[in-house]
Amino acid sequence: MATPEAVIEIGSTGVRLLVAEVTPEKKRNVLDRSELPLPLGRDVFTSSSISRETQSQCVQILKRFREQLEGWGITPEQTYVVAASAFREAKNRDPVMDRILVQTGFRVRIMDGIEENRLMYLAVREILKEESVYTSSKNSVILMVSGGSTEVMMMHRGKMAGVHSLKLGTVRIEQQLRKYASSYENMRRYIREAIVNTKGSLDNELNLSEVEQFVAVGIDMTLAAVHVGTPITTFLWEIDAGVFDRFVKTVQSYSIDECVARFKISYNDAQTLQASLTIYNIFIKLTKVKKIFVPETNLRDGLIISQTSTENEELKHEFNSQITASARNLLRKYHGDEKHAECVCHNALKLYDEMKNEIALDDHARLLLEVASILHDIGSFIHLNHHNIHSQYIIEHSEIFGLSESDRTIVSQIAKYHRGKSLPQDDESFTLLPRVFRMTILKLCAILRVADALDRGHSQKFDGVEMSRSNDILNIVTDSKKNTVLENLALSEKGELFESIFGYKVVLS
Repeated sequence: MATPEAVIEIGSTGVRLLVAEVTPEKKRNVLDRSELPLPLGRDVFTSSSISRETQSQCVQILKRFREQLEGWGITPEQTYVVAASAFREAKNRDPVMDRILVQTGFRVRIMDGIEENRLMYLAVREILKEESVYTSSKNSVILMVSGGSTEVMMMHRGKMAGVHSLKLGTVRIEQQLRKYASSYENMRRYIREAIVNTKGSLDNELNLSEVEQFVAVGIDMTLAAVHVGTPITTFLWEIDAGVFDRFVKTVQSYSIDECVARFKISYNDAQTLQASLTIYNIFIKLTKVKKIFVPETNLRDGLIISQTSTENEELKHEFNSQITASARNLLRKYHGDEKHAECVCHNALKLYDEMKNEIALDDHARLLLEVASILHDIGSFIHLNHHNIHSQYIIEHSEIFGLSESDRTIVSQIAKYHRGKSLPQDDESFTLLPRVFRMTILKLCAILRVADALDRGHSQKFDGVEMSRSNDILNIVTDSKKNTVLENLALSEKGELFESIFGYKVVLS
């Protein structure tokens, strides 16, 4: 019998519970779900803190969910509890998280925007994977609007072109415009200007006018699909773009009370319905799509998939390929030397695999090395001098699909220390990082330095290299008769870290 999995999401407008099981056939069955309103976003987006009343309400909701989970034999320790943008921005989030842990037993994990994108991708992929709409031949946008943010994923022919977490959420908009007693027309203008201001950045990664497929995720889009869409499967609808535009205009004419009565939704959901549908509609109009695909799914579904799909090698491979595709697109955006990056990446991974047993890191570390190898010289876009420092800055402040904030910290540090003879340990800022970060950075940086030295001239002069170890020597043998003086000089400069970490002197022949 399958073991039930439980996730709780603390969002801007409510707390939501999902209990599901994964059958031996890898199908998910929803066993239980609950949702209770919570004005978290209204607190945070007006005062930057979670009020005492909202804290107490949140604790009471979680206690109720704890009792509900006891019926399934699930303890708080076995429950995955996440909080999104509103909780993340609260100045008093740490004491609130502690209060929740002490009074309910639930340990809250705060997601960043990139994590929300990752979970949204997993959830959407699960719905679309069996349908003709899931294709690698089309440029696509996946969009999800929530109370605190709008999550955007752009895919060029099935490969990740860019991800963005925009501070354009329905509750955030409502709070910002409330003091102006704004009309709907002012709200629409505000939303449109915010989206248009980001369009240039989005077009650098994927021209929105060339988007052929639009996937809209969220409860408000599901509501629209139920009323004016055509069902494709049980959990997937299709809406004509023109029909959706007319539906949005109709909803604009309703009062909040009319939305509650007509759509049988809560007052909280009705308050943000117009803003939510407007955001979707404006984004859709920036493209030329005729149809909108609406999967009935959410972040909680993505969490369940994430928790239960660890052994799925096909999913893992596809997901990793989307991460590296996002990194390559970022390099392209900053006009990086793609041939050099691919050469360094190939040699770095080859060296990692040769040293795998002595490196003693997991497969995720190999992925971080791959991303760091692709992006190590991206700072050259700003200036060649000290380009490693510029690389660190760009990586730290960019959104790379699938990489958490901790991942980006590690990758940016590897890029920072990939050049020169100085050791990371000599940098005071490096010593302040957690020990587990430091060891990962040192090992992967040592490998990247060697791989970078093998293409010192950015000319890819070696068609292939072979690596072997004997008597504390790492032998790198090339199949080229070209002069290797430049590469040997680079190795003498960059190989010291590798020797100090792994105990092998690097010899190129």
